Amino acid sequence: MQDNSRMYELEYPAPKVDSDASRGPVLIVALQGFADAGMAVDNSANHLKAALDSRPVVSFHNDELIDYRSRRPAVTLEDNSVAEIEDLTLDIRVLRDNDETPFLLLSGPEPDMRWEAFTGAVADLADKYNVESTICLYGAPMTVPHTRPLVVSAHGNDKDLLRDLFTLDTKVTMPGSASLFLERELHKRGRKVAGYTAHVPHYIAQGPYPQATHHLLRAVAESTGLSFPLQSLEKDMERTESQLEDYLADNMEIIQVVSALEQQYDEELERYRSKHPDALLPGEAPLPTGEEIGEEFERFLASIDHEDPTQSDDTES
Repeated sequence: MQDNSRMYELEYPAPKVDSDASRGPVLIVALQGFADAGMAVDNSANHLKAALDSRPVVSFHNDELIDYRSRRPAVTLEDNSVAEIEDLTLDIRVLRDNDETPFLLLSGPEPDMRWEAFTGAVADLADKYNVESTICLYGAPMTVPHTRPLVVSAHGNDKDLLRDLFTLDTKVTMPGSASLFLERELHKRGRKVAGYTAHVPHYIAQGPYPQATHHLLRAVAESTGLSFPLQSLEKDMERTESQLEDYLADNMEIIQVVSALEQQYDEELERYRSKHPDALLPGEAPLPTGEEIGEEFERFLASIDHEDPTQSDDTES
């Protein structure tokens, strides 16, 4: 039996991965190099690592997995010497969300080789850290308009990870990836796993599209209960939206294309609604639960209790 542990090193001393809760951590997979329209996947990983406390848990050996000739790292020359080489770190890190709940993030370049061994190693690590569920992130260029709510479609083997998300009702054949291989391996081991794909307008898929990053992370947060800081992404979304509107204002040909895409988008969602009448469509908010309504009412009562008791509506004539 092959020892996949030789392709990585565990950090020492090991950071704490588990929490006081009974369930294990969520694993988010955001690998570069495949299905990353709008740079949604790479920027999701970068945003989480920049916004939250992050510590390495596992570091993979690049020489085992990366073909340097296929993705030559950028090298910087300064003062006649090699000063810097682009970082191609592939690792698993433990982060803590806004509520100090730990979760794991696998990010870095998608391996060029040994996918079976790599996904076996990651699955072994999921066993080691008692991962509760795994969500792989993707971004796909689609014939959708930027003027409609961005769609995040989901596939997976656990209904709780698919709830309130758009699911595809057709058979799809596509090129493979390390993340998809990992999904298969985790499914074979009986672990909860899902893939979330941001549908990015094809005409802006080559550059960063913060709307896709935001919607992917929000979908992960809503399905897992994690809490992410997304305010900076919301500001980036506003700026991108303004730039798109300025560009479209002087381009009638693009406006006509967007209008046709809007009609196609609306028709497709209506077809989906007819098949899934209880589904929550993109742009729709779920109805509050009884527990949420009760908590809001308690906050309202607390605000009344804290009002100044000396105030009175009595007036004298």
